[in-house]
Amino acid sequence: MLILIQLSASIIGGLLMSRLAKKLNLPAVTAYLVAGLILGPFCIGAAGIRGAGFNSMEEVEGLNIISQAALGFIAFTIGNEFRVSQLKSMGKQAITVGIIQAVIATVAVDAALIILHFIKPDFISVSSAITLGAIASATAPAATLMVVRQYKANGPMTKLLLLVVAIDDAVGLVLFSASFGIATALESGTVSLVTVILEPIIEIVLSLVLGSVLGLLLFFTEKFFHSRSKRLSLSIGCVLLTVGLSMVSFEINGIKFGFSLLLVCMMTGTVFCNICDFSEELMERIDGWTAPLFVLFFVLSGAGLDLKILSKPLVLLVGIIYIAARCLGKYFGAYGSCALTHCDPNITKHLGITLFPQAGVALGMALTAQRLADGNIVRNVVLFSVLVYELIGPALTKRSLMAAGEISTEGKTNARRMNKI
Repeated sequence: MLILIQLSASIIGGLLMSRLAKKLNLPAVTAYLVAGLILGPFCIGAAGIRGAGFNSMEEVEGLNIISQAALGFIAFTIGNEFRVSQLKSMGKQAITVGIIQAVIATVAVDAALIILHFIKPDFISVSSAITLGAIASATAPAATLMVVRQYKANGPMTKLLLLVVAIDDAVGLVLFSASFGIATALESGTVSLVTVILEPIIEIVLSLVLGSVLGLLLFFTEKFFHSRSKRLSLSIGCVLLTVGLSMVSFEINGIKFGFSLLLVCMMTGTVFCNICDFSEELMERIDGWTAPLFVLFFVLSGAGLDLKILSKPLVLLVGIIYIAARCLGKYFGAYGSCALTHCDPNITKHLGITLFPQAGVALGMALTAQRLADGNIVRNVVLFSVLVYELIGPALTKRSLMAAGEISTEGKTNARRMNKI
C-alpha cells in the first residue's frame, strides 16, 4: 500500500510541478527532479509521515528496479536512432565526436584534479583524480532524450546528439575501466591487464552480442502477432527481459563477465529498427506507454539526490573544479571534433553544451570507485555534480537546441512524423 501511494504521489507531484516549470519556461525534466527533491527524505519526507513522500534513502533505493526499467526503455528508444540511413550520413561524425569529446573531458578533469593534488595533497589522491577524470566522460542519455521528446526537437544536430550520447556510453565504459585499473594499481602497486583491458572489452562485446540476439528475437516473435496491442505488449516484455538479463554477472577463473544495461538495450533497439518494417509505428505506441515510467524515473532520481553533501566544503571545492573542467572538456572536445569532421557551424557551436547532463551511469561508476582508499570523496563529488547537472543540464540542452533552430512550437508537431517527411 505504502509503495503505491508513493508512486502515485511521485507521478502526480511531478506532473503538477511541470505546469509550474512551463510557466517559467523550464523543461519538464527539471520539474520532475525538483518534485523528487521536495518529496525526498530532505524535505517532505523528513517529516516522517508514512506515505508523505520518501522518509529515507532506503525507500528510494527500494524502487531502483523502476529506474533500471526506465533506463532500459530510454536506451531502447535511442537505439532506434541508429538506422542504417543515418549511420551512412553521419556515422563517421558521430563516432569521431563521441570518442574525442569523451577523451578530452577525461584529460581536462585529470589535469585539473592532479594539479589540485600537488597543491593540496590531503584534498584528493592521484588515484581518485584519475578515476573522476574517467567518470567525467559519461553523459546522461535520459535527460537529453526527454528534452528532445518534450520539445519535439528535430534536425541534424538532434540526430547527431542522440548518436553521440549512445556512443559515449561505450567510450566511457572503456575509459573508466582503464582508469580505475590504473588507480587500483597505484594504490596496490600491481597492474592487472585483465581489469584494465580484457574485462571492459568482454563487457562491450557481450553486451552487443546479447542486444543483437534479443533484437532478432523481438523481430521474429513480433511476426506471430498482428494485433497492435499484442505487439506492444510483446515489445514491452522483451525490453524488460533485456533489462533483467543485462543485470546478470558472473566470474570465471578470476575474470568478471557482465553486461552494460544501456549498451544491451541500445543494441536491441538498433537491430530491431533496422530489420522491422513497422518499427516506427511500434515506437510511437511504446513512447505513449512509457511516459509515466519516465516521470517516475526522474522523480525518483530527484528524491535520491543527497543534499547533505552541500554542507561539506571539501566536496564543494573539488566538485566545482570537477564540473568546470568537465564542462570545458565536453564543450571544446565537441567543438574541435565537429570542426574536424566538417559539421555545420551551428552544430559545432552548440553541440558541446548538450553533452553536459550526467546522472545514472556516472553514479554507477562512482559506486565502483568507492573501493579506493578515499573512494567516498569520488562518490560525494559525483553526487554533487549530478545534483548540479540534473537541475541545470536540461535547460541548457533546450537552449542549445533552440539556438540551433531545431525546436518547433511545442505541442503542434510530432518529431517522429516529421522524420518521415
